[in-house]
Amino acid sequence: MDAHCLFCKIVAGEIPATLVATNELAIAFNDISPVAPTHLLVIPKAHYENVGELTREDSASLVAMLALAEQVAAGQDFRMVFNSGAGVGQSVFHAHGHVLAGRDFAWPPG
Repeated sequence: MDAHCLFCKIVAGEIPATLVATNELAIAFNDISPVAPTHLLVIPKAHYENVGELTREDSASLVAMLALAEQVAAGQDFRMVFNSGAGVGQSVFHAHGHVLAGRDFAWPPG
């Protein structure tokens, strides 16, 4: 756990979040600024700065995150987005995926 990390504080229960689902290695909660009818964040319980570090260090947590994404999408078509680095929009440096569903999405993204 990183004592200064917002998402670590959510995992520890120090900051409230609307939890939607959890498993041994990951949690899913509502995004506070949704951009789709379904917009959830899925994070590993352990702290990794980005999805690349998570993949190298703890692939089991990545698999747990993907299983939760499938679960929380509840049978909808969904998009899962990982931002890795400030230059592409990562603002919390704890690996996380955005699960987006409930509307049509264009490709490539705007």
